[in-house]
Amino acid sequence: MSGALLVAGTTSDAGKSLVTAGICRWLARRGVKVAPFKAQNMSNNSVVTPEGGEIGRAQALQAAACGLEPSVRFNPVLLKPGSDRTSQVVVLGQARGEVSALSYRDRKPALLSIVLDTLAGLRSEFDAVICEGAGSPAEINLRGTDIANMGLATAAGLPVIVVGDIDRGGVFAALYGTLALLSPEDQRLISGFVVNKFRGDPALLAPGLTAIERLTGRPVLGTIPWLPGLRLDGEDSLSYATGFGPAAPPTGSEYLRVAVARLPRISNSTDLDALAAEPGVQVVFADHPAALAGADLVVLPGSKSTVDDLAWLRATGLADAVVAHGARGGAVLGICGGFQMLGNRIRDDVESGQGEVPGLGLLPVTVTFRAQKELGRPSGSYGGVPVSGYEIHHGRVVSRADGLDPLFTTAQGGGEGARRGTVFGTHWHGAFESDGFRRAFLTDVAAISGRHGFTVAESTDYSALRLSALDTLGDAVEQFLDTAALERLLDHGPSNGLPILSPAADAAAWHPDGRTS
Repeated sequence: MSGALLVAGTTSDAGKSLVTAGICRWLARRGVKVAPFKAQNMSNNSVVTPEGGEIGRAQALQAAACGLEPSVRFNPVLLKPGSDRTSQVVVLGQARGEVSALSYRDRKPALLSIVLDTLAGLRSEFDAVICEGAGSPAEINLRGTDIANMGLATAAGLPVIVVGDIDRGGVFAALYGTLALLSPEDQRLISGFVVNKFRGDPALLAPGLTAIERLTGRPVLGTIPWLPGLRLDGEDSLSYATGFGPAAPPTGSEYLRVAVARLPRISNSTDLDALAAEPGVQVVFADHPAALAGADLVVLPGSKSTVDDLAWLRATGLADAVVAHGARGGAVLGICGGFQMLGNRIRDDVESGQGEVPGLGLLPVTVTFRAQKELGRPSGSYGGVPVSGYEIHHGRVVSRADGLDPLFTTAQGGGEGARRGTVFGTHWHGAFESDGFRRAFLTDVAAISGRHGFTVAESTDYSALRLSALDTLGDAVEQFLDTAALERLLDHGPSNGLPILSPAADAAAWHPDGRTS
């Protein structure tokens, strides 16, 4: 087997990230040397690779499905939104300035060259490369400069399968419409469909599958059922729209409630996934003060726009509620941008350009933003318990009160983060994936909040849970998709003689730039 294919979706959150991970897992378990690839990702959920670069968390998950360490090659372009109109551009793991939606268009040709070179390098090294698209391939307003969907597929000659989310409704219209809106050149690469998140009797779905195959001339490669309980590195805010789900029953007699501020520019919300996987720990999002009532732990998560999100905390009243919770002796944790918000002052001439602004004053530290981003994969200990994580931030602690305790002891013997009483702060993302630290920290929070009936589950192994979930995805691909058809696409490329649907079939002027196919 040698080749590559692109997994596209009718919408964001259609499931293409997990379908890609499932195909990667299925191939890897068969002994195929496979790698993931996403040319351009837009996400504030990211991770640091062993090379010291930054990529989307979804591609790190897909790498794990392949049995690989994450690499900047798996996600050569990452956009990190800082506002509704601007994003930071990360190229091969390193930040390369800010762009607006319009100015980004001018950078696309150079980025496409980087993307294609990177993909070619992976294809020469691996037996198969499973590429993931971005958003929808039918965003025809963006097609002229696309580097992630059909622009990538046409340039690299990739067969494309389109994933539709039946749970949100309208899947047949979405599949048909996605195909019909593409140019003839692009339509020739669409080689099949996958229906995702199906619940119900398959017999009721069958007539629709037959009809969509007849109408489009493309096969439905399978229907993946709803897979409950998967909490795998959501790529964007839509992945967390409904929160973290109900907690598993507690090991002891009491639950522990964690309230997380739903910041407008939240980043690395995946930090909370490991907490939510712990039996008896209920993790909920909070966007108003009343949502903090009864919380045993209040978390200020990471942020791509620390100063702007701090202003949002104040505007919603959450800032006062967090300060009051900490003043009453309640446990408060700030992670990265959230840690910076807990300090006395923030000097930001880089991200927001607002200069010096007051923090919440719960930790006696001062933070200054620097243009060079701090990227790292640190390790250390918490009360003697091993912990590791990763750092992605512009803000640095430049001063701290004498005698302020660090949260972690680093592997080099220094200190990281801060703790004063029941208020904690750290720049380390991913720390809760360290099982020992997670148990020790939750035990401390339970003691602070008086939840003496809460007991951590000593058997919870977060890495094993993630691997099991990836195996579930691999099982779903093997059981529910036409794997022989996937192999043919990887071996031979796009199918030949596929019909072209209207309006592209009879409207040469369909493209805004007037090009024809």
